[in-house]
Amino acid sequence: MKRPGEFELIERFTRPFGRGEGIRVGIGDDAAVLRPPPGQDLVATVDAVVEGVHFTPRFTPEEIGWKALAVNLSDLAAMGARPLWALVALSTPPAADPGRLARIGRGIAACARRHALSVVGGNVTAARQLSLTVTVLGAVGKGRALLRSGGRPGDLLVVSGTLGDAALGLLPGAAPGPRGRQRRPRPRLALGRGVAGIAHAAIDISDGFLQDLGHLCAASGVGARLEADRLPLSPAYRAATRGSRDPFEGALSGGEDYELLLAVPPSRLEALRGAARRASTRVTVVGALEDRPGVRVVEGGRSLRPRREGHDHLRSVRVLGPGSGRA
Repeated sequence: MKRPGEFELIERFTRPFGRGEGIRVGIGDDAAVLRPPPGQDLVATVDAVVEGVHFTPRFTPEEIGWKALAVNLSDLAAMGARPLWALVALSTPPAADPGRLARIGRGIAACARRHALSVVGGNVTAARQLSLTVTVLGAVGKGRALLRSGGRPGDLLVVSGTLGDAALGLLPGAAPGPRGRQRRPRPRLALGRGVAGIAHAAIDISDGFLQDLGHLCAASGVGARLEADRLPLSPAYRAATRGSRDPFEGALSGGEDYELLLAVPPSRLEALRGAARRASTRVTVVGALEDRPGVRVVEGGRSLRPRREGHDHLRSVRVLGPGSGRA
């Protein structure tokens, strides 16, 4: 079978992508022409997923495409923004199966439809390994973007969903729940928009809960006390780590949960819980920010010393949960 050339591949890859709001010129020209919503600030983020680093051959093509877009949407969720547009740069070995690449495009399109944004352009190039670099643009009310730097001593630390499941999802034979959390992340966009104006600060949990908490603390100039026994853990996680020497490691350091960590004043906790109910999202108070520098982890009143904080993209190999794996 004759392999498609660049422009045929682009046509097949982009075929599932539709049109949405604010697009004056979309796919097919040298650049997109976009019209931001009036009275709103633009929010931009970019991330890459690389074969052998962020996904394995066990992922379906649709899961690769979904994840490539969803990890960017999680950044917008942490800013309280609404996604509008995405650009996708595909790097692929020349001998790659064109059917597989088209299915990756369908995975991106499915995630885009689910979260009401449009793919407006991108690029295709040859490379030694498959990767997708996705840029997402969104909007938030002027001056209302959630930042990492707004946390204050006394703020409660609140986390959405459950932690550690994505780490379990990397392991061979993982249960469907954790496997889905790893391969099809669920960006908390509705919650992020709902807590803008309620939370003082926010960050998405991508590189490990402890590491991302440290980023929020550093940006806000505060420390934190984290109560490990209050971490929200799923039944699957508890079952998989029962009897483990360090049952909290995957939840504290595993990464790729794509939940939100929020710093919320105690007086606004009930308002936040109301926003979470409207977003159909579970939230849990797990600690508080404090004047004392550093992050302290305690369980039942005694201090814990986690073996690691999270993932360093340039130095770390992922060793997640009750075993090891590499995403």
